[in-house]
Amino acid sequence: MKESVAEEHLYLGFSHQYKDSVFPLHTSISLFLLSYCDCKLFKVFLVPTGENVDDQLMTKNLLGDLEAHVISRCQLPLIVQSCCLPAVVVKDGKFCRAGLSVVLRHIIQKTYEADPSRKDVLELLGFKKTCLKACAEVSQWTRLCEISIPRAVEGFLTASPEDCQAIPPHILQLERKLGEPVRVHNDDKIRRQKLQQQKAGAKAAVPVLGEEATEEGKTVEMHEHPLPSLELSVAFSKLLVQEVPNAVNRESCCIRGTKTSDLPLLDHIFAEGLYFTLTDIVLLPCIHQFLVSSKKQGKNLINLPLIFSWYQRVQEVPGVKKAAGKCNMEFLQLPELASPPEEQPQDLSSVPDELGEEKEDSNFIGGPRPTMTKLMSVSHRKMVLKQSFLLIHAPAGPWTGPIYHLLSVLEKVALHACGVATDMVIEHCIKAGAAFVISPCCYGFIQNTMKFKYPQSHQFKEILSYKEHMILCRFADQTAVQLPPERRLIGKQCMGLVDLDRAQAAEERNYSVQVISMEPESCSPKNNMLVGIPT
Repeated sequence: MKESVAEEHLYLGFSHQYKDSVFPLHTSISLFLLSYCDCKLFKVFLVPTGENVDDQLMTKNLLGDLEAHVISRCQLPLIVQSCCLPAVVVKDGKFCRAGLSVVLRHIIQKTYEADPSRKDVLELLGFKKTCLKACAEVSQWTRLCEISIPRAVEGFLTASPEDCQAIPPHILQLERKLGEPVRVHNDDKIRRQKLQQQKAGAKAAVPVLGEEATEEGKTVEMHEHPLPSLELSVAFSKLLVQEVPNAVNRESCCIRGTKTSDLPLLDHIFAEGLYFTLTDIVLLPCIHQFLVSSKKQGKNLINLPLIFSWYQRVQEVPGVKKAAGKCNMEFLQLPELASPPEEQPQDLSSVPDELGEEKEDSNFIGGPRPTMTKLMSVSHRKMVLKQSFLLIHAPAGPWTGPIYHLLSVLEKVALHACGVATDMVIEHCIKAGAAFVISPCCYGFIQNTMKFKYPQSHQFKEILSYKEHMILCRFADQTAVQLPPERRLIGKQCMGLVDLDRAQAAEERNYSVQVISMEPESCSPKNNMLVGIPT
Protein backbone atom coordinates (compact mmCIF):
# COMPACT_ATOMS: atom_id res chain seq x y z
CA MET A 1 0.00 0.00 0.00
CA LYS A 2 1.31 3.42 -0.91
CA GLU A 3 1.92 5.98 1.78
CA SER A 4 -0.63 8.75 2.11
CA VAL A 5 0.62 11.96 0.51
CA ALA A 6 -0.57 14.12 3.39
CA GLU A 7 -1.93 12.93 6.71
CA GLU A 8 -5.50 13.99 7.35
CA HIS A 9 -7.22 14.33 10.71
CA LEU A 10 -10.60 12.72 11.39
CA TYR A 11 -12.68 14.18 14.22
CA LEU A 12 -15.46 12.05 15.74
CA GLY A 13 -17.92 12.97 18.46
CA PHE A 14 -18.28 10.90 21.64
CA SER A 15 -21.05 11.05 24.21
CA HIS A 16 -21.33 7.53 25.67
CA GLN A 17 -21.20 3.82 24.98
CA TYR A 18 -24.21 1.51 24.76
CA LYS A 19 -23.45 -2.18 24.53
CA ASP A 20 -21.12 -2.49 21.52
CA SER A 21 -21.69 0.92 19.94
CA VAL A 22 -20.15 4.34 20.38
CA PHE A 23 -22.53 7.28 20.42
CA PRO A 24 -23.46 9.38 18.59
CA LEU A 25 -24.21 6.66 16.05
CA HIS A 26 -22.44 8.71 13.37
CA THR A 27 -19.23 7.80 15.20
CA SER A 28 -20.06 4.08 15.27
CA ILE A 29 -20.81 4.21 11.55
CA SER A 30 -17.52 5.97 10.79
CA LEU A 31 -15.52 3.50 12.90
CA PHE A 32 -17.27 0.55 11.24
CA LEU A 33 -16.38 1.83 7.77
CA LEU A 34 -12.75 2.39 8.81
CA SER A 35 -12.65 -1.22 10.03
CA TYR A 36 -14.36 -2.56 6.92
CA CYS A 37 -11.88 -0.71 4.68
CA ASP A 38 -8.97 -1.57 7.00
CA CYS A 39 -8.11 2.10 6.65
CA LYS A 40 -5.42 3.67 8.82
CA LEU A 41 -4.78 6.72 6.67
CA PHE A 42 -6.28 9.17 9.14
CA LYS A 43 -5.19 10.40 12.53
CA VAL A 44 -8.36 9.90 14.58
CA PHE A 45 -9.51 12.25 17.33
CA LEU A 46 -12.44 11.64 19.67
CA VAL A 47 -14.21 14.76 20.87
CA PRO A 48 -16.24 14.15 24.07
CA THR A 49 -19.46 16.10 24.49
CA GLY A 50 -19.16 15.86 28.28
CA GLU A 51 -16.38 16.51 30.75
CA ASN A 52 -16.27 13.29 32.77
CA VAL A 53 -14.99 10.79 30.24
CA ASP A 54 -12.55 7.97 30.85
CA ASP A 55 -9.92 8.47 28.13
CA GLN A 56 -8.43 5.03 28.63
CA LEU A 57 -11.83 3.35 28.26
CA MET A 58 -12.52 5.25 25.06
CA THR A 59 -9.25 4.54 23.34
CA LYS A 60 -8.77 0.91 24.39
CA ASN A 61 -12.15 -0.73 24.75
CA LEU A 62 -14.15 0.91 22.00
CA LEU A 63 -11.90 1.20 18.98
CA GLY A 64 -10.34 -2.23 18.53
CA ASP A 65 -6.94 -1.91 16.84
CA LEU A 66 -7.58 1.70 15.80
CA GLU A 67 -5.46 4.32 17.51
CA ALA A 68 -7.29 7.45 18.59
CA HIS A 69 -6.58 10.60 20.57
CA VAL A 70 -8.99 12.38 22.90
CA ILE A 71 -9.28 16.17 22.67
CA SER A 72 -11.79 18.69 23.99
CA ARG A 73 -14.08 20.75 21.81
CA CYS A 74 -12.03 23.88 22.44
CA GLN A 75 -8.94 22.10 21.07
CA LEU A 76 -10.56 21.54 17.68
CA PRO A 77 -9.09 23.47 14.75
CA LEU A 78 -10.95 26.71 14.20
CA ILE A 79 -12.27 25.51 10.85
CA VAL A 80 -14.02 22.57 12.56
CA GLN A 81 -15.44 24.30 15.63
CA SER A 82 -18.60 25.43 13.84
CA CYS A 83 -19.09 22.11 12.00
CA CYS A 84 -21.15 19.07 12.87
CA LEU A 85 -18.96 16.02 13.41
CA PRO A 86 -17.66 13.82 11.86
CA ALA A 87 -15.22 16.04 10.03
CA VAL A 88 -11.95 15.59 8.14
CA VAL A 89 -9.28 18.28 7.96
CA VAL A 90 -6.19 18.26 5.75
CA LYS A 91 -2.90 18.50 7.57
CA ASP A 92 -2.38 22.24 7.02
CA GLY A 93 -5.84 22.90 8.47
CA LYS A 94 -7.02 25.01 5.56
CA PHE A 95 -9.73 22.70 4.22
CA CYS A 96 -12.47 20.78 6.00
CA ARG A 97 -15.00 18.13 4.97
CA ALA A 98 -17.91 17.79 7.39
CA GLY A 99 -21.04 15.68 7.60
CA LEU A 100 -21.47 11.91 7.75
CA SER A 101 -21.99 11.10 4.07
CA VAL A 102 -19.25 13.46 2.88
CA VAL A 103 -16.74 12.00 5.34
CA LEU A 104 -17.65 8.37 4.60
CA ARG A 105 -17.34 8.88 0.84
CA HIS A 106 -13.97 10.55 1.43
CA ILE A 107 -12.72 7.58 3.49
CA ILE A 108 -13.67 5.24 0.64
CA GLN A 109 -11.97 7.38 -2.00
CA LYS A 110 -8.78 7.78 0.05
CA THR A 111 -8.64 4.03 0.70
CA TYR A 112 -8.91 3.30 -3.00
CA GLU A 113 -6.35 5.96 -3.95
CA ALA A 114 -3.88 4.44 -1.51
CA ASP A 115 -4.51 0.91 -2.79
CA PRO A 116 -6.15 0.66 -6.26
CA SER A 117 -6.55 -3.09 -5.80
CA ARG A 118 -9.36 -2.41 -3.31
CA LYS A 119 -12.07 -2.35 -5.95
CA ASP A 120 -14.41 -3.91 -3.39
CA VAL A 121 -14.17 -0.69 -1.38
CA LEU A 122 -14.76 1.52 -4.41
CA GLU A 123 -17.87 -0.52 -5.27
CA LEU A 124 -19.45 0.79 -2.07
CA LEU A 125 -20.10 4.04 -3.95
CA GLY A 126 -22.45 2.20 -6.30
CA PHE A 127 -23.30 2.80 -9.95
CA LYS A 128 -21.63 5.97 -11.27
CA LYS A 129 -20.15 6.36 -7.76
CA THR A 130 -23.11 8.45 -6.56
CA CYS A 131 -24.20 6.55 -3.42
CA LEU A 132 -25.14 9.12 -0.73
CA LYS A 133 -23.56 11.86 -2.83
CA ALA A 134 -26.65 14.09 -2.89
CA CYS A 135 -27.20 16.05 0.32
CA ALA A 136 -29.97 15.15 2.73
CA GLU A 137 -31.97 18.19 1.63
CA VAL A 138 -32.59 16.74 -1.82
CA SER A 139 -32.12 12.97 -1.46
CA GLN A 140 -34.57 10.82 0.52
CA TRP A 141 -32.01 8.02 0.84
CA THR A 142 -29.31 10.33 2.19
CA ARG A 143 -31.81 11.89 4.57
CA LEU A 144 -33.00 8.49 5.79
CA CYS A 145 -29.47 7.13 6.31
CA GLU A 146 -27.70 10.23 7.55
CA ILE A 147 -30.38 11.79 9.73
CA SER A 148 -33.66 9.92 10.21
CA ILE A 149 -32.56 6.36 11.06
CA PRO A 150 -29.65 7.31 13.41
CA ARG A 151 -31.84 9.89 15.15
CA ALA A 152 -34.75 7.45 15.46
CA VAL A 153 -32.54 4.70 16.93
CA GLU A 154 -30.84 7.06 19.37
CA GLY A 155 -34.25 8.29 20.49
CA PHE A 156 -35.48 4.71 20.84
CA LEU A 157 -32.50 3.71 22.98
CA THR A 158 -32.73 6.70 25.30
CA ALA A 159 -36.53 6.76 25.72
CA SER A 160 -38.20 5.52 28.87
CA PRO A 161 -39.77 2.01 28.66
CA GLU A 162 -43.30 3.40 28.45
CA ASP A 163 -42.34 5.73 25.58
CA CYS A 164 -40.56 3.20 23.35
CA GLN A 165 -43.21 0.53 22.95
CA ALA A 166 -43.90 1.28 19.28
CA ILE A 167 -41.44 0.76 16.45
CA PRO A 168 -40.13 4.18 15.32
CA PRO A 169 -41.87 5.41 12.12
CA HIS A 170 -38.57 5.75 10.25
CA ILE A 171 -37.75 2.10 10.93
CA LEU A 172 -41.15 1.21 9.46
CA GLN A 173 -40.36 3.48 6.52
CA LEU A 174 -37.16 1.50 5.87
CA GLU A 175 -39.14 -1.75 6.07
CA ARG A 176 -41.52 -0.42 3.44
CA LYS A 177 -38.68 0.73 1.18
CA LEU A 178 -37.15 -2.74 1.32
CA GLY A 179 -40.41 -4.05 -0.11
CA GLU A 180 -40.45 -1.70 -3.10
CA PRO A 181 -39.47 -2.98 -6.56
CA VAL A 182 -35.78 -2.70 -7.39
CA ARG A 183 -34.53 -0.57 -10.26
CA VAL A 184 -30.94 -0.89 -11.47
CA HIS A 185 -29.19 0.41 -14.58
CA ASN A 186 -29.39 -2.96 -16.39
CA ASP A 187 -32.62 -4.23 -14.86
CA ASP A 188 -34.28 -5.01 -18.21
CA LYS A 189 -31.69 -7.69 -18.95
CA ILE A 190 -31.82 -9.11 -15.41
CA ARG A 191 -35.61 -9.13 -15.38
CA ARG A 192 -35.65 -11.09 -18.67
CA GLN A 193 -33.24 -13.58 -17.14
CA LYS A 194 -35.54 -13.85 -14.15
CA LEU A 195 -38.54 -14.51 -16.39
CA GLN A 196 -36.57 -17.17 -18.26
CA GLN A 197 -35.56 -18.69 -14.96
CA GLN A 198 -39.14 -18.71 -13.69
CA LYS A 199 -40.39 -20.39 -16.85
CA ALA A 200 -37.64 -22.98 -16.69
CA GLY A 201 -38.25 -23.58 -12.98
CA ALA A 202 -34.49 -23.65 -12.48
CA LYS A 203 -32.70 -23.21 -9.20
CA ALA A 204 -29.95 -20.63 -9.04
CA ALA A 205 -26.56 -21.49 -7.65
CA VAL A 206 -26.16 -18.86 -4.97
CA PRO A 207 -22.84 -18.18 -3.23
CA VAL A 208 -23.24 -18.62 0.50
CA LEU A 209 -20.24 -17.67 2.58
CA GLY A 210 -19.24 -20.41 5.01
CA GLU A 211 -16.97 -20.21 8.04
CA GLU A 212 -14.05 -21.25 5.84
CA ALA A 213 -14.25 -18.10 3.72
CA THR A 214 -11.04 -16.14 3.61
CA GLU A 215 -10.76 -12.56 4.81
CA GLU A 216 -10.87 -11.38 1.20
CA GLY A 217 -13.94 -13.47 0.51
CA LYS A 218 -12.21 -15.44 -2.26
CA THR A 219 -12.95 -18.91 -0.91
CA VAL A 220 -16.67 -19.50 -1.20
CA GLU A 221 -18.95 -22.46 -0.71
CA MET A 222 -21.53 -22.84 -3.48
CA HIS A 223 -24.91 -24.22 -2.47
CA GLU A 224 -28.15 -24.70 -4.33
CA HIS A 225 -30.47 -22.06 -2.93
CA PRO A 226 -33.87 -23.52 -2.01
CA LEU A 227 -35.69 -20.85 -3.99
CA PRO A 228 -34.89 -19.67 -7.52
CA SER A 229 -33.25 -16.33 -6.76
CA LEU A 230 -31.48 -14.70 -9.64
CA GLU A 231 -31.15 -11.54 -7.54
CA LEU A 232 -28.97 -13.30 -4.99
CA SER A 233 -26.74 -14.70 -7.73
CA VAL A 234 -26.30 -11.25 -9.26
CA ALA A 235 -25.71 -9.58 -5.88
CA PHE A 236 -23.05 -12.00 -4.62
CA SER A 237 -21.33 -12.28 -7.98
CA LYS A 238 -20.85 -8.52 -7.84
CA LEU A 239 -19.49 -8.74 -4.30
CA LEU A 240 -16.98 -11.42 -5.27
CA VAL A 241 -15.97 -9.64 -8.48
CA GLN A 242 -17.17 -12.55 -10.61
CA GLU A 243 -19.09 -12.76 -13.84
CA VAL A 244 -22.83 -12.78 -13.28
CA PRO A 245 -23.97 -16.37 -13.91
CA ASN A 246 -26.54 -16.88 -16.61
CA ALA A 247 -29.82 -18.11 -15.20
CA VAL A 248 -30.26 -20.39 -18.19
CA ASN A 249 -29.00 -20.58 -21.73
CA ARG A 250 -29.82 -18.02 -24.41
CA GLU A 251 -33.17 -16.33 -23.93
CA SER A 252 -35.99 -17.75 -26.01
CA CYS A 253 -37.83 -15.70 -28.62
CA CYS A 254 -40.88 -15.33 -26.38
CA ILE A 255 -38.68 -13.93 -23.59
CA ARG A 256 -36.97 -11.45 -25.91
CA GLY A 257 -40.35 -10.33 -27.23
CA THR A 258 -41.93 -9.77 -23.81
CA LYS A 259 -42.85 -6.16 -23.06
CA THR A 260 -40.84 -4.51 -20.33
CA SER A 261 -44.02 -3.79 -18.40
CA ASP A 262 -44.77 -7.54 -18.31
CA LEU A 263 -41.39 -8.59 -16.91
CA PRO A 264 -41.18 -9.74 -13.26
CA LEU A 265 -39.96 -7.17 -10.77
CA LEU A 266 -36.67 -7.59 -8.92
CA ASP A 267 -36.53 -8.11 -5.17
CA HIS A 268 -34.33 -6.22 -2.73
CA ILE A 269 -31.18 -8.01 -1.67
CA PHE A 270 -29.50 -5.07 0.00
CA ALA A 271 -30.78 -1.66 1.12
CA GLU A 272 -30.87 0.15 -2.21
CA GLY A 273 -31.41 -2.88 -4.43
CA LEU A 274 -29.20 -5.69 -5.63
CA TYR A 275 -25.81 -4.39 -4.64
CA PHE A 276 -24.04 -3.92 -1.30
CA THR A 277 -23.22 -0.22 -0.95
CA LEU A 278 -22.29 2.49 1.52
CA THR A 279 -25.98 2.71 2.41
CA ASP A 280 -25.80 -0.78 3.95
CA ILE A 281 -22.65 0.19 5.88
CA VAL A 282 -24.45 3.23 7.33
CA LEU A 283 -27.61 1.35 8.27
CA LEU A 284 -25.95 -1.72 9.80
CA PRO A 285 -24.72 -0.24 13.14
CA CYS A 286 -28.05 1.58 13.56
CA ILE A 287 -30.29 -1.41 12.85
CA HIS A 288 -28.02 -3.67 14.91
CA GLN A 289 -28.44 -1.48 17.97
CA PHE A 290 -32.19 -1.25 17.40
CA LEU A 291 -32.49 -5.04 17.21
CA VAL A 292 -30.27 -5.57 20.26
CA SER A 293 -32.39 -3.17 22.30
CA SER A 294 -35.63 -4.69 20.99
CA LYS A 295 -34.47 -8.15 21.99
CA LYS A 296 -33.54 -6.91 25.46
CA GLN A 297 -37.01 -5.42 25.86
CA GLY A 298 -38.66 -8.59 24.59
CA LYS A 299 -40.18 -6.85 21.57
CA ASN A 300 -41.75 -8.86 18.77
CA LEU A 301 -40.06 -8.30 15.42
CA ILE A 302 -42.62 -9.99 13.19
CA ASN A 303 -43.53 -6.56 11.81
CA LEU A 304 -40.04 -6.20 10.29
CA PRO A 305 -39.44 -9.34 8.22
CA LEU A 306 -37.60 -7.49 5.43
CA ILE A 307 -35.27 -5.66 7.81
CA PHE A 308 -34.67 -8.97 9.60
CA SER A 309 -33.75 -10.70 6.30
CA TRP A 310 -31.54 -7.79 5.26
CA TYR A 311 -29.73 -7.86 8.63
CA GLN A 312 -28.99 -11.58 8.26
CA ARG A 313 -27.92 -11.23 4.62
CA VAL A 314 -25.49 -8.36 5.28
CA GLN A 315 -23.62 -10.61 7.70
CA GLU A 316 -22.74 -12.88 4.75
CA VAL A 317 -20.90 -10.09 2.93
CA PRO A 318 -17.10 -10.61 2.84
CA GLY A 319 -15.40 -8.41 5.39
CA VAL A 320 -18.50 -7.49 7.40
CA LYS A 321 -17.99 -10.01 10.21
CA LYS A 322 -14.31 -9.14 10.42
CA ALA A 323 -15.14 -5.43 10.69
CA ALA A 324 -17.80 -6.19 13.31
CA GLY A 325 -15.21 -8.13 15.31
CA LYS A 326 -12.86 -5.15 15.31
CA CYS A 327 -15.71 -2.96 16.59
CA ASN A 328 -16.74 -5.52 19.22
CA MET A 329 -20.12 -5.83 17.51
CA GLU A 330 -21.78 -9.17 18.27
CA PHE A 331 -24.43 -9.91 15.66
CA LEU A 332 -27.72 -11.45 16.67
CA GLN A 333 -28.54 -14.74 14.96
CA LEU A 334 -31.73 -16.39 13.74
CA PRO A 335 -32.90 -18.08 16.99
CA GLU A 336 -32.45 -14.84 18.93
CA LEU A 337 -34.67 -12.88 16.55
CA ALA A 338 -37.41 -15.45 16.00
CA SER A 339 -40.94 -14.16 16.60
CA PRO A 340 -44.09 -16.02 17.74
CA PRO A 341 -46.17 -17.04 14.72
CA GLU A 342 -49.58 -16.07 16.09
CA GLU A 343 -49.20 -12.30 15.56
CA GLN A 344 -49.97 -10.72 12.19
CA PRO A 345 -47.48 -8.43 10.42
CA GLN A 346 -48.29 -4.76 10.50
CA ASP A 347 -49.80 -3.12 7.43
CA LEU A 348 -47.19 -0.61 6.24
CA SER A 349 -49.33 0.98 3.54
CA SER A 350 -50.36 3.71 5.98
CA VAL A 351 -46.80 4.60 6.97
CA PRO A 352 -46.21 8.10 5.53
CA ASP A 353 -43.14 9.20 3.67
CA GLU A 354 -40.81 11.28 5.80
CA LEU A 355 -41.76 14.39 3.87
CA GLY A 356 -45.33 13.30 3.17
CA GLU A 357 -47.22 15.85 1.14
CA GLU A 358 -50.35 17.47 2.45
CA LYS A 359 -53.75 15.92 1.82
CA GLU A 360 -55.20 16.11 -1.66
CA ASP A 361 -56.90 19.44 -2.36
CA SER A 362 -60.23 18.81 -4.09
CA ASN A 363 -60.18 22.38 -5.43
CA PHE A 364 -56.72 22.04 -6.98
CA ILE A 365 -56.46 23.03 -10.64
CA GLY A 366 -53.22 22.28 -12.45
CA GLY A 367 -51.21 24.66 -14.60
CA PRO A 368 -49.47 27.98 -13.90
CA ARG A 369 -52.22 30.37 -15.04
CA PRO A 370 -54.86 29.30 -12.46
CA THR A 371 -52.22 29.53 -9.74
CA MET A 372 -51.08 32.99 -10.80
CA THR A 373 -54.72 34.09 -11.14
CA LYS A 374 -55.39 32.87 -7.61
CA LEU A 375 -52.49 34.95 -6.35
CA MET A 376 -53.62 38.06 -8.22
CA SER A 377 -57.27 37.66 -7.16
CA VAL A 378 -56.45 38.51 -3.56
CA SER A 379 -57.02 42.25 -3.72
CA HIS A 380 -54.82 43.35 -0.82
CA ARG A 381 -51.86 41.43 -2.31
CA LYS A 382 -52.05 42.86 -5.81
CA MET A 383 -49.57 45.66 -5.39
CA VAL A 384 -47.07 43.39 -3.62
CA LEU A 385 -47.30 40.58 -6.13
CA LYS A 386 -47.09 42.85 -9.17
CA GLN A 387 -43.54 43.61 -8.08
CA SER A 388 -42.60 40.13 -9.24
CA PHE A 389 -43.53 41.08 -12.80
CA LEU A 390 -41.97 44.56 -12.63
CA LEU A 391 -38.54 43.42 -11.55
CA ILE A 392 -35.78 45.92 -10.99
CA HIS A 393 -33.41 45.67 -13.92
CA ALA A 394 -29.65 45.65 -13.58
CA PRO A 395 -28.37 47.11 -16.86
CA ALA A 396 -25.15 45.94 -18.36
CA GLY A 397 -22.26 48.25 -17.68
CA PRO A 398 -20.40 49.66 -14.66
CA TRP A 399 -23.06 48.72 -12.12
CA THR A 400 -22.98 45.03 -12.90
CA GLY A 401 -19.21 44.74 -12.64
CA PRO A 402 -19.09 44.66 -8.83
CA ILE A 403 -22.09 42.30 -8.72
CA TYR A 404 -20.44 39.80 -11.05
CA HIS A 405 -17.21 40.13 -9.10
CA LEU A 406 -19.07 39.41 -5.86
CA LEU A 407 -20.82 36.44 -7.45
CA SER A 408 -17.50 35.08 -8.68
CA VAL A 409 -16.26 35.11 -5.10
CA LEU A 410 -19.37 33.27 -3.88
CA GLU A 411 -19.88 30.94 -6.81
CA LYS A 412 -19.32 27.72 -4.73
CA VAL A 413 -22.93 28.00 -3.31
CA ALA A 414 -24.49 31.16 -4.61
CA LEU A 415 -24.00 31.53 -8.36
CA HIS A 416 -26.82 29.57 -10.02
CA ALA A 417 -27.53 27.80 -6.74
CA CYS A 418 -29.55 24.73 -7.68
CA GLY A 419 -33.06 24.26 -6.26
CA VAL A 420 -33.09 24.17 -2.46
CA ALA A 421 -29.43 25.24 -2.41
CA THR A 422 -30.59 28.86 -2.85
CA ASP A 423 -32.67 28.61 0.33
CA MET A 424 -29.79 26.93 2.17
CA VAL A 425 -27.52 29.86 1.28
CA ILE A 426 -30.13 32.40 2.38
CA GLU A 427 -30.64 30.55 5.66
CA HIS A 428 -26.88 30.41 6.29
CA CYS A 429 -26.52 34.13 5.61
CA ILE A 430 -29.47 35.06 7.83
CA LYS A 431 -28.04 33.04 10.72
CA ALA A 432 -24.71 34.84 10.24
CA GLY A 433 -26.39 38.24 9.84
CA ALA A 434 -24.71 38.60 6.44
CA ALA A 435 -25.87 40.22 3.24
CA PHE A 436 -26.40 37.95 0.24
CA VAL A 437 -26.37 38.12 -3.53
CA ILE A 438 -27.78 34.96 -5.08
CA SER A 439 -28.58 33.83 -8.59
CA PRO A 440 -31.10 30.96 -8.23
CA CYS A 441 -31.30 28.06 -10.66
CA CYS A 442 -33.12 24.73 -11.24
CA TYR A 443 -36.43 25.81 -9.73
CA GLY A 444 -37.89 22.43 -10.69
CA PHE A 445 -35.70 20.75 -8.05
CA ILE A 446 -37.36 22.68 -5.22
CA GLN A 447 -39.23 20.40 -2.81
CA ASN A 448 -40.12 20.14 0.86
CA THR A 449 -37.13 19.09 2.95
CA MET A 450 -36.24 18.60 6.60
CA LYS A 451 -35.45 22.31 6.94
CA PHE A 452 -37.61 24.01 4.35
CA LYS A 453 -41.36 23.91 3.68
CA TYR A 454 -42.91 25.64 0.70
CA PRO A 455 -44.31 28.23 0.31
CA GLN A 456 -42.01 29.84 2.84
CA SER A 457 -43.50 33.28 3.52
CA HIS A 458 -46.63 33.80 5.59
CA GLN A 459 -48.19 35.82 2.77
CA PHE A 460 -47.81 33.02 0.23
CA LYS A 461 -48.88 30.33 2.70
CA GLU A 462 -52.22 32.12 3.13
CA ILE A 463 -52.90 31.80 -0.60
CA LEU A 464 -51.07 28.79 -2.06
CA SER A 465 -50.88 25.13 -1.13
CA TYR A 466 -47.63 23.17 -1.43
CA LYS A 467 -48.83 21.57 -4.66
CA GLU A 468 -49.72 24.94 -6.19
CA HIS A 469 -46.31 26.30 -5.23
CA MET A 470 -44.69 23.29 -6.92
CA ILE A 471 -46.58 24.18 -10.11
CA LEU A 472 -44.86 27.57 -10.07
CA CYS A 473 -41.50 25.91 -9.49
CA ARG A 474 -41.92 23.46 -12.38
CA PHE A 475 -42.94 26.14 -14.87
CA ALA A 476 -40.22 28.51 -13.60
CA ASP A 477 -37.72 26.21 -15.31
CA GLN A 478 -39.31 26.79 -18.74
CA THR A 479 -37.26 29.82 -19.76
CA ALA A 480 -34.95 28.28 -22.39
CA VAL A 481 -34.36 30.44 -25.46
CA GLN A 482 -35.68 27.76 -27.85
CA LEU A 483 -39.15 27.88 -26.26
CA PRO A 484 -41.95 30.08 -27.68
CA PRO A 485 -41.91 33.67 -26.32
CA GLU A 486 -45.27 33.33 -24.54
CA ARG A 487 -44.10 30.21 -22.75
CA ARG A 488 -40.84 31.88 -21.73
CA LEU A 489 -42.82 34.82 -20.35
CA ILE A 490 -44.90 32.51 -18.17
CA GLY A 491 -41.68 30.86 -17.00
CA LYS A 492 -40.19 34.24 -16.16
CA GLN A 493 -43.30 35.21 -14.21
CA CYS A 494 -43.22 31.95 -12.27
CA MET A 495 -39.55 32.54 -11.49
CA GLY A 496 -40.47 35.96 -10.13
CA LEU A 497 -43.20 34.56 -7.91
CA VAL A 498 -41.01 31.79 -6.47
CA ASP A 499 -38.24 34.30 -5.73
CA LEU A 500 -40.74 36.80 -4.32
CA ASP A 501 -41.84 34.16 -1.82
CA ARG A 502 -38.18 33.73 -0.85
CA ALA A 503 -37.72 37.50 -0.56
CA GLN A 504 -40.79 37.95 1.63
CA ALA A 505 -39.73 35.05 3.86
CA ALA A 506 -36.37 36.80 4.40
CA GLU A 507 -38.10 40.15 5.03
CA GLU A 508 -40.14 38.47 7.76
CA ARG A 509 -36.76 37.86 9.41
CA ASN A 510 -35.66 41.51 9.31
CA TYR A 511 -34.05 41.65 5.89
CA SER A 512 -34.56 44.07 3.04
CA VAL A 513 -34.63 42.04 -0.17
CA GLN A 514 -34.91 42.96 -3.83
CA VAL A 515 -35.63 40.60 -6.72
CA ILE A 516 -33.48 41.84 -9.57
CA SER A 517 -33.47 40.80 -13.21
CA MET A 518 -30.08 40.92 -14.91
CA GLU A 519 -29.63 42.47 -18.33
CA PRO A 520 -29.17 41.65 -21.08
CA GLU A 521 -31.77 38.91 -20.74
CA SER A 522 -29.64 36.64 -22.95
CA CYS A 523 -26.96 36.45 -20.21
CA SER A 524 -28.80 33.42 -18.79
CA PRO A 525 -32.25 31.76 -18.98
CA LYS A 526 -32.13 32.03 -15.16
CA ASN A 527 -31.36 35.73 -14.86
CA ASN A 528 -33.00 36.54 -11.53
CA MET A 529 -30.96 37.72 -8.59
CA LEU A 530 -31.88 38.04 -4.93
CA VAL A 531 -30.07 40.84 -3.10
CA GLY A 532 -30.65 40.89 0.65
CA ILE A 533 -29.38 43.22 3.37
CA PRO A 534 -30.09 42.80 7.10
CA THR A 535 -32.08 45.70 8.53
